[in-house]
Amino acid sequence: MLKLEGVETFYGNAQALFGVSFTVGPGEVVAIMGRNGMGKTTVIRSIMGLTPPAGGTITYHGHPLHTLPSFRIARLGIGLVPEGRQIFPTLTVRENLLAVAANYSHSSRPYNLERVVSIFPRLAERLDHLGRELSGGEQQMLAIARALMINPSLLLLDEATEGLAPIICEEIWQGLTILKDRGLSILVVDKNIDALLRISNRCCVMEKGRVVWSDTAPFRAFTDQVKMRYLGV
Repeated sequence: MLKLEGVETFYGNAQALFGVSFTVGPGEVVAIMGRNGMGKTTVIRSIMGLTPPAGGTITYHGHPLHTLPSFRIARLGIGLVPEGRQIFPTLTVRENLLAVAANYSHSSRPYNLERVVSIFPRLAERLDHLGRELSGGEQQMLAIARALMINPSLLLLDEATEGLAPIICEEIWQGLTILKDRGLSILVVDKNIDALLRISNRCCVMEKGRVVWSDTAPFRAFTDQVKMRYLGV
């Protein structure tokens, strides 16, 4: 489905990714872990064309992404939940969702307003509230719901639960579990190791712009030594 091969990305003269390669298969949840500044967000930005790679290839259902502008990548059926949420603060929850409604994956049962708020019931109570009136957790739920409104076949989440209260985090992980059970492919970046290991089919750990460790569930190779070497403070 999604395939990265030897991706190299730069910010000016500074290289951020060094030969990154991995895949996301149909219905698969893949987690990217690593300390701050190791290239996780750059991977997401490279896939979406926000920071186009200078080397390597990124393909989605065989279509090359590394040569396309971001809006065309989204129209292929890739939904993005960016770091920092970036909802529309002066629009209501309802307007945030309806503003982007589409069916880019040509689903036979597309997500609509009713279906997305059923995943995050808090949003059903906030439909007429402005985006800026929501709590941080509610804004993150809205960002995920908004990405679903384009009916993606692949969902990208950058820092899915960063800075949120534990009870809100659990609601978001429950929502992502629902999406996984429905067969949606997901690529997720987060620092909650236990939640990522619980939901993912595969995990990749990054260090200094490289994938240095990868394994598939049930992650028998994810030892305390691996955790401390690549994820410990």
